[in-house]
Amino acid sequence: MSEPIGNSRPLPGSKFVTPQGTRAVKDGIRPSALSTVPDAGRKPPWLRVKLPAGAKFEEIRDIVRTHRLSTVCAESKCPNIAECWGRGTATLMLMGSVCTRACRFCSVATGNPHGWLDQREPDSVADAVALMDLKYVVLTSVDRDDLPDGGASHYAACIRAIHARMPETAVEALTPDFAGRHQHVASVLDAGLATYAQNIETVERLTHPVRDARAGYRRTLDILKFAKSYAPKTVTKTSMMLGLGETDEEIERTLADIRAADVDVVTMGQYMRPTRNHLPVERFVTPEQFMAYREIALGMGFLEVVSGPLVRSSYRAERVLEHNNVGLDPAIAEGIRESAGLRC
Repeated sequence: MSEPIGNSRPLPGSKFVTPQGTRAVKDGIRPSALSTVPDAGRKPPWLRVKLPAGAKFEEIRDIVRTHRLSTVCAESKCPNIAECWGRGTATLMLMGSVCTRACRFCSVATGNPHGWLDQREPDSVADAVALMDLKYVVLTSVDRDDLPDGGASHYAACIRAIHARMPETAVEALTPDFAGRHQHVASVLDAGLATYAQNIETVERLTHPVRDARAGYRRTLDILKFAKSYAPKTVTKTSMMLGLGETDEEIERTLADIRAADVDVVTMGQYMRPTRNHLPVERFVTPEQFMAYREIALGMGFLEVVSGPLVRSSYRAERVLEHNNVGLDPAIAEGIRESAGLRC
């Protein structure tokens, strides 16, 4: 994980230098007029989570630090880090913690690594998966537009290293868009995947400014459609954030576009602002609304739809085909009762 040189930690939006010499922006987005725009209101009760704690959490954190691994759990300030690490699962982030893109929803640092890669990472990742004894692991990464293949060959090397060390472990890859180049998507799929994911993030109208200018709504759909046609037995998956100003009609249209691209699984969760420099929350979607969106999507023919306020693209990924909203239904119902002041 990249850390600033010196004893002080950089403030959100400030420049710092990683140990590899990469100049980067902390949390990805610099201060602007957007920094003064408030969120839609105070965080509702159903979005409150416990602070990370517990023996298993500490064990996973030690493994991550020892092997110098970056995790999307920590880098993206995921609200589920305590639950997932406590259950002994983690989403590992490849190719460092500095992204070449600057999406306005994401808190990963941005900069240009100028081709830097840790050549030991495939072995380190495989060692970490073995130490955690994972039966299902999610690999994701920063965008690496500075690499000729966007990092596809590095993904493939990590996947193969895991299979060599842990043959029974299923691997999910949540990848960058590789600039839309199908041959790089194919090279990742050829390494052997249970699930291939590329996130559409938001509705078409909001793609810019939500995503970096180099990302694209239609490009993501094209990649997902290609992945399914190239590897029909591999589950394909994408994710949407809600609360950025989208309408119900736009959500339904996006779900229809995703299904038309032959995507098997879609996840939907609440957008939460990482820092004041990022896009503000336009609305807090209720648990009931998330359940309603799930029913709409299931009616379109998806294999599964994981939908809830705290859902993220890799949340409970190993349970995604249980066809029960990864076990969230009772928890969501309980959250609704608590927020309404009702107890069973």
